[in-house]
Amino acid sequence: MQCLILAGGRGTRMKPFTDRLPKTLIPVNGIPFAHYQLDWLSRHGVERVIYSIGHMADKIRDFVGDGSRWRLDITCVDEGEKLLGTAGAIRLAIDQGLMADGFFVIYGDSYLPVELAPVWQASKKGAVPLMTVYRNDGRWDESNVIFENGRVVLYEKGRKDAAAIGMRHIDYGLSVLTREAIVAAIGGGETADLALVFNRLSRAGGLLGREVGERFYEVGSPQGLVDLQAHLSSPERGREGSRSPG
Repeated sequence: MQCLILAGGRGTRMKPFTDRLPKTLIPVNGIPFAHYQLDWLSRHGVERVIYSIGHMADKIRDFVGDGSRWRLDITCVDEGEKLLGTAGAIRLAIDQGLMADGFFVIYGDSYLPVELAPVWQASKKGAVPLMTVYRNDGRWDESNVIFENGRVVLYEKGRKDAAAIGMRHIDYGLSVLTREAIVAAIGGGETADLALVFNRLSRAGGLLGREVGERFYEVGSPQGLVDLQAHLSSPERGREGSRSPG
């Protein structure tokens, strides 16, 4: 299995950390966040990681290296300082010949304590785009998904009538995408956001959904960092297991 990590953003909400570090390298309990993410991917069967990088790219490249510390094969794709957006970054990796027919996509600030194999199976092993969703009811952020019978019927951010139209779920931050879906949606070199791609796929009936029961964690906000540090220090996390970053 292959995963693309979107880690090119500037992380403005996490200043002053991100004045000197990219968001994905923010220390969590004294260890760069990327370690936890890569360790999780490795333990759940991912073999190859494509890092989409931009802001402070050299720091990420220096830390992850070739991925051998995590038993991964890591390749970096550098957008430079003129970022292409989340979907544009994926198209760039495709145009460089690095992506399989189907692949996972996650964000470089997300820690998602779920099993990957069932998600991969639900996507027909990468053949059909899929979004994992969490029953949110507005708790963690604004709900943005109508999820019914294993499909994302509608994905749309910023709906003021979200609850009224039946949006109870939120995008969990773990998706499966295909080269075909991205190439059909975005031109080479185009700047575009994944939200637009997911919206179009959902409206066309082409986006499967899989509900997960574990809340997500992230280092994209100060409170998110506090919550993640607490989770990773908990006895339950200790039983889950994690390799040393050394």
